[in-house]
Amino acid sequence: MTRIGRTDKLIKIDQLIKQGFAMRPLRLDSLEIFEDVVRRGGFRAAALSRGVSSSAVSQSISVLEEALGIRLLNRTTRSVAPTEAGEQLLERLRPALHDIRTAIDDLNQLRERPSGTVRINAPGPAADHILCPLAFAFMEIYPDINVEIISDAAIIDIVEQGFDAGVRFGNQLAQDMIAMPLGPALRYAIVASPEYLRGRGHPEVPGDLLQHDCIRRRFPGGTMATWRFGQNGEEVEITPKGRLTLSSAHQELQAARAGSGIAHLFEDYARADVEQGRLVELLGDWKQELPSWYLYYPSRRHTSAAMRVFLDYVRHHKWP
Repeated sequence: MTRIGRTDKLIKIDQLIKQGFAMRPLRLDSLEIFEDVVRRGGFRAAALSRGVSSSAVSQSISVLEEALGIRLLNRTTRSVAPTEAGEQLLERLRPALHDIRTAIDDLNQLRERPSGTVRINAPGPAADHILCPLAFAFMEIYPDINVEIISDAAIIDIVEQGFDAGVRFGNQLAQDMIAMPLGPALRYAIVASPEYLRGRGHPEVPGDLLQHDCIRRRFPGGTMATWRFGQNGEEVEITPKGRLTLSSAHQELQAARAGSGIAHLFEDYARADVEQGRLVELLGDWKQELPSWYLYYPSRRHTSAAMRVFLDYVRHHKWP
């Protein structure tokens, strides 16, 4: 499309919006809902994020389209996608909504108590043992700030998905992100129940695990987890074998307790069971220390007042 043609279409969109306002006053939240539906890929996801019903979101979009006199979304039973007019409206709408949100958020600087919402995407282990305890204490200090933590092991675009920050390992971060360490260094524990080990013997070296029934982990992308070990400069990596394959640490812990095999878990998950004798730790002298998690957020995006307070809280938190 030529620059002139593109300009003409944008002018038509402006005209449609003005006509829409003339026919029927538009609410700002209807434009926000439209942007939210496109960003999240559907009515249901947008409704869940806003705490309303899918029918309410659908009705809001219908009213917006009726007011503007043009279809903004193509709807099928499986997907929702913007029409050409919808895409052009979004191109003009997103910067405007961003400026409005920024202007409103800047007013928080004048409040005695910061307010707003902090949305964070994090893998389950980081959410369970680092973020949730941190958020509980943070919210006691800042009662006007809401915190939303979504557990997800998949690598996502946090800006596109509407998150303020994410949590990942350092080697999984994009270059345009600002990152800070979150929590202490990590270590895995190899554990099994006394019932499982009875009659099977204890593995003495990592290679012995290949003769055992190990509880395997499949990641969201489909790959299988490998187990890594280190001792006196020697590093060993094995691909465990076993009949049971799971997708979360909570499931693996349950399986280990039930005697279904040997599990490979972050220490935090297994610590209480080991201390109380429900599980036995194996190959303790082969543990390999990993870097901590990292909290990351966009470097080229306005950081809300609530997020700035949360970042400051993380920076000054004393980790055990």
